[in-house]
Amino acid sequence: MENETSIDDLLNIHFAGRVVRKDLTKRLKEGANVPVYVLEYLLGMYCAVDDEEVIQEGMETVKSILIENYVRPDEAEKVKSKIKEHGNYKIIDKVTVRLNEKKDIYEAILSNLGVKGIEISSSYIKQFEKLLVGGIWCILNLQYLYEEGSNASPFIVTELKPIQMPNLDLEAVFKGRRAFTEEQWIDVLLRSTGLEPANFEDRVKWHLLARLIPFVENNYNICELGPRGTGKSHIYKEISPNSILVSGGQTTVANLFYNMSSRKVGLVGVWDTVAFDEVAGIRFKDKDGVQIMKDFMASGSFSRGRDVINANAAMVFIGNINQSVETLVKTGHLFAPFPEEMIDSAFFDRMHAYLPGWEIPKMRPEFLTGQYGLIVDFLAEFLKEMRKRSFSDAIDQYFKIGNNLNQRDVIAVRKTVSGLLKLLQPHGEFDKDIVERCFVYALESRRRVKEQLKKIGGMEFYDVHFSYIDNETLEEKFVGVPEQGGG
Repeated sequence: MENETSIDDLLNIHFAGRVVRKDLTKRLKEGANVPVYVLEYLLGMYCAVDDEEVIQEGMETVKSILIENYVRPDEAEKVKSKIKEHGNYKIIDKVTVRLNEKKDIYEAILSNLGVKGIEISSSYIKQFEKLLVGGIWCILNLQYLYEEGSNASPFIVTELKPIQMPNLDLEAVFKGRRAFTEEQWIDVLLRSTGLEPANFEDRVKWHLLARLIPFVENNYNICELGPRGTGKSHIYKEISPNSILVSGGQTTVANLFYNMSSRKVGLVGVWDTVAFDEVAGIRFKDKDGVQIMKDFMASGSFSRGRDVINANAAMVFIGNINQSVETLVKTGHLFAPFPEEMIDSAFFDRMHAYLPGWEIPKMRPEFLTGQYGLIVDFLAEFLKEMRKRSFSDAIDQYFKIGNNLNQRDVIAVRKTVSGLLKLLQPHGEFDKDIVERCFVYALESRRRVKEQLKKIGGMEFYDVHFSYIDNETLEEKFVGVPEQGGG
């Protein structure tokens, strides 16, 4: 087991103060329905060490903060009374802000406290745009000041601090990364998201890594369909304050892309990753919704009225496949769970990768790790910083892309390779072997999309024999997809 201790030790040496034992998160998570990054923000403040006594003290502090300051929806009245009686009180809650144009003021809604209409200074809005779209978890100081005859809310926000890592030194991350082997680093990334890699085969580890590509790659479109209970949506909801999970169902162009009346860009302009849970339920209230989504997925921009708007969000589509994959492959296509109006080859052609969710085992207790991992907030910030870089030309040094790939396929494959390399070798040092493995994975994930397009129809999708050529040996290698019988 020396490998085990070594990863934990390496993390404590190279990422001191940025790591947490994941069983602590798990223990706290059971009592409070808070996203993981909120819990680990607190754990990072009090428990980011390797000393059992300090950890125990820290845990007590975090527990008391959660009891005292985190607002549980069922105890909202108790907290309101505390604010009134003390005149001043700190709470942890999710804050969303809207502009009340009749009064020309910004008003905050505290979701767990259940209070709306709290006036909030526009300086916070300028600093933290996400307050307006989707809302963010914050630590806030509230005062209570009741004025007779006034219909304004008696609650006043005197201080507001989003629960997010303030800043991050990428060079320090690169330096830390160099201390680990590739295998160890994959384990670090997976443990940081709460999973125990020792219980997964290599191929599954790569699938779990691929779920992180939308966090590092701008305008990356990926879908993962598979059985229930494989942790598909967890990562987009809990792990990063930069991603938002939109539950299937009601979606409007104004909310997602652009609100013509308020002239504000929607979710895709503010969040790094927009994930749709339960694709079967996606419904656009506007008939041009799917079309705008297609434009955006193809180019990262869309037009509303006279404006052309650019945004960087990655789009993730998650859904459940209820019958066996073999049946679907034989009788239909693997995009079957999508709603009728989206089943259109032009729409699916914009997917850069299709993650085979059926290859990921259902989550069991032993899949959750109790070892050290990076605090998710730190991980999320590191992933966000990596969006500014691109490794999409890494392939060209060693390989040529086969002639069955059209322009869209090439873009898709390059993006996937770039994303995987940012996760695995963020410092930008890669040899032929790692590039080849990322390249093969990318070709397979895009070919899975192409095989379905061929079934949905369209002569232009018949070139599915994806291959690549080694620049040194000039040998051509073909890449298949397992469920099609291509190994």
